[in-house]
Amino acid sequence: MSKAGMILEGGGTRGVFTAGVLDYFMEQGLYLPYVIGVSAGACNAVDYVSRQPGRTKMCTIDFLEAGSYVGLKSLIQTHSLFNMDLIFDVFPNRLIPFDYDTYFSSGATCILTATNCLTGRAAYLTEDSSRERLMAICRASSSLPVISQMVKVDGIPMLDGGLADSVPIRKALHDGVKKNVVILTRQEGYRKLPAKKTLRMARIMYSKYPNLIKAIKYRAYYYNKTMELLEDLESRGEGAVIRPQIPVLKNTEDRPEVLTEFYNHGYEYAKDIFEKTASYLRWDPKEAEKKNTSAS
Repeated sequence: MSKAGMILEGGGTRGVFTAGVLDYFMEQGLYLPYVIGVSAGACNAVDYVSRQPGRTKMCTIDFLEAGSYVGLKSLIQTHSLFNMDLIFDVFPNRLIPFDYDTYFSSGATCILTATNCLTGRAAYLTEDSSRERLMAICRASSSLPVISQMVKVDGIPMLDGGLADSVPIRKALHDGVKKNVVILTRQEGYRKLPAKKTLRMARIMYSKYPNLIKAIKYRAYYYNKTMELLEDLESRGEGAVIRPQIPVLKNTEDRPEVLTEFYNHGYEYAKDIFEKTASYLRWDPKEAEKKNTSAS
C-alpha cells in the first residue's frame, strides 16, 4: 500500500457521521499511517489514532442523554456554545478516558489543524508526548469563532482550523500522501456561502486580529475551491471521498436520536463502500493484521 492518509472535515456535531465511518473502519482493522483532522475532525482523528472505536460516539451522543454540553446554558456558564472544559478535560481525563499511551506510541502521523489568529493561516500541529498540549491543540482546532474563546497554543492565540483550511487535502498532497481517503460531513455538490453575520461580528470582536478577519471573509471562497479540487481528484481516481448520502444536520444539533441516526448512517455507509475503499488503497487485511499484532 502506497503512503495513505485520512483527511477529516469538521462540522460540529455533524462529525458523528465521520465517527460512524471510522468506527467501522477500525473494526475491520483499517488504520492508515497519516491522519489530518480539522475541528470535529481533529477529535475524530485522535480517537482513530488511539484506536478507540465508539469513543467519539460516547462523547458526542451518549453523554447528551445524561446532560447536554451544547447550547445556551453552556454559552452563559463557559462563554462557549460547547462546554470545552468538559469535552477536552473532564471527558478525556476522567469520564471517558482517552488512551494517551496508544496514541503516543502509534507511530502514525496525526496532524491537527487550527487557525493562527495572528497570521490568519492554518497551523498544522502535532504532539507526541504532552497530554496537556495535545488536548489544548484539539480544543483550539474546535473553537468556533464568535461563540468560543481563543485558545493559546505555544503562546499563540488560535481558533477553529476550518477558518483557514476546512479540508486539508493540499497539505496531505504536499506531504507526499499518494492515496487519500477524505471524509466530508456535507453532501455531494455542497458549496459554502459567505458567512456575512459571522463576519460582521468578527469585525467587532477581533478588531486586533485583521488577518483572522480576512480568513473569515474568504473562508467560503477557499472552501469551494477545495471542493472543486476534491471533485477533480475523485473523477481521476486519485482520491476516495466519503460523504453523507442523507440530508445533513446543523452543526449544533443536540437531539440524541437525530445524532444517533446520522452516526448509524455513517457506520452503515462505511460497510457499503468498504471493499471499494480498501481496493483503492490496495489494503491487505492479512498484512494489516500482522502489523496490528506486532504493534500490540
